Amino acid sequence: MRSALDFGNFRRSSVGFDRLFEMLENSNFGGENYPPFDLIKVDDNRYRIEVAVAGFGKDDIELTSQQNQLLVRGQKPDDDGSNYVHRGIANRSFERRFALADHIQVRGADLKDGMLAIELVREIPEAMKPRKIEIGGSSPKHDQIEAKANKQAEDA
Repeated sequence: MRSALDFGNFRRSSVGFDRLFEMLENSNFGGENYPPFDLIKVDDNRYRIEVAVAGFGKDDIELTSQQNQLLVRGQKPDDDGSNYVHRGIANRSFERRFALADHIQVRGADLKDGMLAIELVREIPEAMKPRKIEIGGSSPKHDQIEAKANKQAEDA
């Protein structure tokens, strides 16, 4: 499905954002709104998704986290043996997908009072965290670096 948004001009003048543009182009902006959810930023590295799943129990809901995507799926048995005169509470199955940014991990989930709370944490690996690079003093360090490299090459 192709969206009405065209990111062609932005693609040509950017580097490394291909995945972002693909996600925007493939998003279903006018799609399914069931079940409703809230996205809460707890702090800089913690988030919580709250999904309204009234009528669903723990055994009726399945959570799957795989490769930058969280899938929340709910399915209830069709017939519970009750003789309804009117059925106004939604009992339909659902599937809700959430795209997760890099390094976002699902820590756990809890179901209470018809609200499914999913805890998310951003864990950036140490190698990916910003680090400060010290700049040397007045003596030219690049000459010392080259000398070390040459000495190592001679020793090998």
